[in-house]
Amino acid sequence: MPGPQPGDPSSPGSVQAPSSRTAWHRRGADLHHQPSPTVAMATNLKRAKISTGYEDIISASELLQSGPPAVYQLKPEKQLIGTLKRIRIGKKTSGKVNKTILLVGETGTGKSTLIDALVNHAIGVKFEEKVWFQIVEEEDRSQTESQTSDVIVYEIFGFEGKTLPFSLTIIDTPGYGDTRGLERDSIVRQRLFDLFRTEGGVQEINVVGLVVKASENRVSDRMRYIFDSVMSLFGKDLENNIVALMTHSDGMPPRNALRALEAADIKCAKTRNGPPVHFLFNNCQTNQRDEETEDALKNAWRQTEKGLQKFAEFLNQTGPQKLKKTKEVLISQICLTASIHNLQERIKSADKTKEAIEKTKMKLQMHEKDLDNDKNFTTQVPEHYKVLESYGRGSSWFSFDGVTRCKVCEENCHYPGCTVAWIASLCEVMSNDRCTVCTRKCSVGDHVKDTQRYVSKTRTVKKTLNDIKEGYEAQVNDTSSLLKVLDQKIQLLEAEIKQWVDGAFRHVLKLRDNALIVKTVSTSAHLDLLIKKMKEEGDNQKVQILEEIAGRVDEGDKALLRKTFGET
Repeated sequence: MPGPQPGDPSSPGSVQAPSSRTAWHRRGADLHHQPSPTVAMATNLKRAKISTGYEDIISASELLQSGPPAVYQLKPEKQLIGTLKRIRIGKKTSGKVNKTILLVGETGTGKSTLIDALVNHAIGVKFEEKVWFQIVEEEDRSQTESQTSDVIVYEIFGFEGKTLPFSLTIIDTPGYGDTRGLERDSIVRQRLFDLFRTEGGVQEINVVGLVVKASENRVSDRMRYIFDSVMSLFGKDLENNIVALMTHSDGMPPRNALRALEAADIKCAKTRNGPPVHFLFNNCQTNQRDEETEDALKNAWRQTEKGLQKFAEFLNQTGPQKLKKTKEVLISQICLTASIHNLQERIKSADKTKEAIEKTKMKLQMHEKDLDNDKNFTTQVPEHYKVLESYGRGSSWFSFDGVTRCKVCEENCHYPGCTVAWIASLCEVMSNDRCTVCTRKCSVGDHVKDTQRYVSKTRTVKKTLNDIKEGYEAQVNDTSSLLKVLDQKIQLLEAEIKQWVDGAFRHVLKLRDNALIVKTVSTSAHLDLLIKKMKEEGDNQKVQILEEIAGRVDEGDKALLRKTFGET
């Protein structure tokens, strides 16, 4: 017979909703390895010195603070899929409504406390009960240097009908905007993409919550980077599902913070009179209470409760957005990044080839008479070639960090960042059984996914006139004709570079048509390269289009952000 399944009451480590007292008790015994869950519950209650109706939950939790309020660390079921961590309370019931929230914000804005507040609101915790439950663990709260998974999915089941008519799925992105830099955040984007397209993952989103402090009076460079990075993941159809969740509120209208969001042109849902849709929360639910602070903390609790009720009403009225367009945007971003990396490599390779051709021409012109009169005459000329070098960490049970490359074009079609596909046919740059990146747009069968990449090199070799002709596929009889063939080779290379640039430009246009925003700090270098190449070609119309897309972040902003994130 099959063994216990995740979420099943018989599954060790699974935390159930309080509808099953026995299940809660069993979970407490499994998680804490104590001989008697009843003793554990009594000990917790004695230490907390309170009476509460949450004994079942408490018995499966760890007391962090005696209180009041007594603070308990929940011990939910955990599942790690690669670097995606799923944390679940209760058991999902088919047919019941679930609402999915994605939270994003700068480190220190209070996302962790907001997640806990959403969980406590779902459970139905009241101020007078002098109890508080944490689902976010302390190791995940220290986000700046946290080495935990990049994306955490919290699932809250079994409390429907308490205060909410639906269950909750909360997606947290703890790695965004930390001190590990822009490259780290590209991994977070990839992990979200994995979450959205994986079977059993998240297929729709109700709300994207931009978590900001209510006291903010400007959108900082770091905050702008974070919001742009996240919004660039989504299709335009998600704009009305993006709202501001304002933490650390003192209860007053957050006029400065709202003006800052409007001034920064943050794409989000708007109220009838114009300002962004927003909800207010306080972050002092776990503060110790005494006679001096009781009233103030009660008012703060009421404020958060009111904000949660309004947010719940918004969630109840907001239908889910399927992530089809968002997946298309993410694929376009991956293809743009891959094509830009490949473009840079091809331009370097083409420049080396042109340099080798020019030097070969000089040698031929210097020894033209000798070469024509002495068929055995040799000269040293530069030769451009490619070799395979090892790259990546290889495969693990959840990913394959390597390179998708074309054996015909001898190009790296998806490098770096090809971490999901196990074989070339599953790589994101493939479409309709052909590659969207390599020069010849070769078939899937001409590609391989492994831990080797093509690297361009140049060497000096001795060659006869016939060797040179064969190397450049020149069917000519004399040196002067060969020189003309070499000139044609240079023109062909320049035409190919234009073709490659146009291919990357098409990816930008696709993003412009589908994505909430295209221009972010992390894509600015891509756009800058395309603008430079288009100017060299004299294509003013395309330059104008690219400059309009790239207009938001100037060089000063980019330099400041590089300094902020430790980039060089």
